[in-house]
Amino acid sequence: MAPVPDTPTGDWQQQLRDVIRDPVALCRHLALDPAWILGARTGHELFPVRVPLAYLARMRRGDPEDPLLRQVLPLVAESDAVQGFVDDPLEERDHTPRPALIHKYPGRALLIASPTCAINCRYCFRRHFPYADNAPSMNEWEQTLDYLRDDDSIHEAILSGGDPLASPDRRLATLVKRLEAIPHLKRLRIHTRLPVVIPDRVNDALLDWLGGTRLQKVVVLHINHAQEIDEAVIAACERLKAAGVTLLNQSVLLRGVNDDVGALERLSERLFEAGILPYYLHVLDPVAGAAHFDVPDDEARQLMEALRQRLAGFLMPRLVREVPGEKSKTPL
Repeated sequence: MAPVPDTPTGDWQQQLRDVIRDPVALCRHLALDPAWILGARTGHELFPVRVPLAYLARMRRGDPEDPLLRQVLPLVAESDAVQGFVDDPLEERDHTPRPALIHKYPGRALLIASPTCAINCRYCFRRHFPYADNAPSMNEWEQTLDYLRDDDSIHEAILSGGDPLASPDRRLATLVKRLEAIPHLKRLRIHTRLPVVIPDRVNDALLDWLGGTRLQKVVVLHINHAQEIDEAVIAACERLKAAGVTLLNQSVLLRGVNDDVGALERLSERLFEAGILPYYLHVLDPVAGAAHFDVPDDEARQLMEALRQRLAGFLMPRLVREVPGEKSKTPL
């Protein structure tokens, strides 16, 4: 069994290397009943464990129902074949005209800027994504950028992954310089979990290239529970906002994590305290291995109606589903 590393350093790249990758070490470090180890090993074989130490520190020891642990703990249930839960639930492979480029919606295109994440969330809709086929060479990246140059209807470039902020700053700075040289691009959107799971990722180098671009900057974070937002996350968000970044949040409605009106209320309030505007609450994408997280649509709507009775309108996320082939998210 691999040992759990010591307390994280301030070096975000070292923290990426020091993530927990051993499901047994994860269970033992959190003092879970040994009965959880078999499931952890089984799920890990399907989708490997990755948990940063900074995120681990926010979990409650001895509590298998901890909402952060639930997002990263492998289970036997992940091996169940459930009708309708598939490897490519959003049919992204049908909308990939160039390696590492997904173009589904008018006006915007998504670039796979990194094949890796700092954390492997068990419900990830790209847990089966063919990243090996979407790791372009320099020449292929040029063809991808040509695709954006040739389509002047595209006004927004979205960096995704994996997690785009898992890439080194020098590489990201070069890519953003190339993007901002395309005259019809107006906005840069970055979908990331790294400022949440490793807050030290928001360093001076990142702020230099992000703050210096002419493109309007939107960072969409992915936070599912108020417990994920500690003082280090708030400090990282303050630095991003000072660099002129608009901060939004997307959550996923997850059984056993946030399928409770109180949890959703605390999440929206805590997000706003951190300077982040609630944006979307997604129902689960039906990806194979994640059916145990599913919350039925009727229950989701009831939760949102109850939430509306508690929150101001600007704190209400929009309940949506992504439907393959549609031109935008589908409200529920």
